Order: sequence, then C-alpha cells, then structure tokens
Amino acid sequence: MIIDAHIHCSGEETADDVLRALDQAAVDKAILLAPFLSGGYSLHDSDSLHSANRHLARLIANHTDRLIGFAVVNPSLDNACEDLRDAHDLGLHGLKMVPAGWYPYDDCAHRIYETASRLTMPILFHSGIFIDGKSGRFCRPAFYEAIRDHAGLRVTLAHLGWPWSDEANAVGLIDLINGISPDDSQFRFDISFGAPPVYRLEVLRKAIAVLTPELLQFGSDVFMPCSGELIKNRIDEVSALLDQLDVDKHSRERIMGGTAAAWLRAN
Repeated sequence: MIIDAHIHCSGEETADDVLRALDQAAVDKAILLAPFLSGGYSLHDSDSLHSANRHLARLIANHTDRLIGFAVVNPSLDNACEDLRDAHDLGLHGLKMVPAGWYPYDDCAHRIYETASRLTMPILFHSGIFIDGKSGRFCRPAFYEAIRDHAGLRVTLAHLGWPWSDEANAVGLIDLINGISPDDSQFRFDISFGAPPVYRLEVLRKAIAVLTPELLQFGSDVFMPCSGELIKNRIDEVSALLDQLDVDKHSRERIMGGTAAAWLRAN
C-alpha cells in the first residue's frame, strides 16, 4: 500500500481531479491539506481558513475510504480551538500547522494541542526552512518537544526538519531509546521535499539509521490539481534513493505506507 501523507489542496481541484491523479500514480490513500497557500486563502485570516476547511470537507465527503482531510488552523487567531472543533465536525480528522508568527511552545499552540489530543486528531507540522524565503526561525525541530506535554498527541514533522535534520533525528530518537515502540511514539517524520539534492541521500541515510523506517513516511508535497505523473515522479525519486541505500522490501513498504497507516490508526 502507498499512502501519500502530504498533498496540498489549492481550492481549485475537484474530487475527480484528486482521485484521477492518485490512480495514475498507483497511490492507495492520501492525506489532503486544506488550502492556505494559494487561491486567495491565507493562514492569517479566520474566514479564509473556515472557507478552506469547508472546501476540503466537501471534497472528501464521498471518498473517505481513500482521502483523509487535514484542517488548517492558526493558533494565534481568536477562537482557533473552536475552529478546530468545527473542522472535526465537518469530517476532517487531522490538522496541518505552520508556525509563522508563533512558536510551537507558545501558550496558544498548547491550547490547540490539548484540543487536538481530545479529538484524537494527528498533526502534520511544517518543520525546517521555507523554500519561499519566509523566516524558518519558528520551525526548528527542537521547538516541537513541547508536544511531549500532551501524551496522547501524535504528530509528524515534515521535510525531516532540514537544515536541522540532525536535530530532528534527536527529537525522534527520544521515544525509541526509552523503549517506546515506533507505532506508539509521538513523533514521525515525512521525507517530502526538504534537503536539496546534494544533501538528500545523506539526510535520508542518517534518518533511516537513527529513526529507523518505522518513523519515516512518504509525502509527495504536490499541489492539486496536478497530474499523477508528478506524484509518480516523487515516488520514483524516493525509490531511487532507497535503491542507493540498499533498503529492503519491508522497510520500503513501511516508509511508503506503513508508517502513515499506523499514525492514522485512531481515525
């Protein structure tokens, strides 16, 4: 099974667009993120995020066997916890968060974590630098250690936290060295685009060695609508890296779908 655990909606796609692309790429299931980077949507406007979450809820409504919807909220905005509960009521069972103007250890973020934990909503965080030049100072992997104050919360840090990938490995290693099984660990890490090509093989090599494939998951980080060929190219890029690292079949299956399946088990 292949689960693409990181696909952006733009607000311009239809369910048919998404399903066609997944079929073309031979992807079984996908986590879709409510739009916040395109189509006039904004992280910094509550009405915009309400509209984005409603769009995603409509998109996945008849396809929940394959499409898992992740809402977007901004904890620094008023009524963010209520917005998250509303998104859950719409049928969105996870959350995407992008620290921008707030830190993952801020009080406003802790209030969202508490709500997400009660609702058993896993969270996908941006971590690491932004490729568009926005400040990444809010997104260092060590800042997410605040998650450990919420024992039931299960999160993924995207992009292996690059350029702080060693720091990301250290954060994820804590549960493992304390004897917690990967499926019960609080942290997972997606290997979607982060490190530039010259670094990518070594970053993945270290992540596999430290975190094991049990804590790593595939995400294409594409924006819908797009062709299935684009998603397939992202899959092939990962496959080529795993070939170079001589990763076995079981470990590949875990990275390409098994880790995300375990992460989403509460839903």
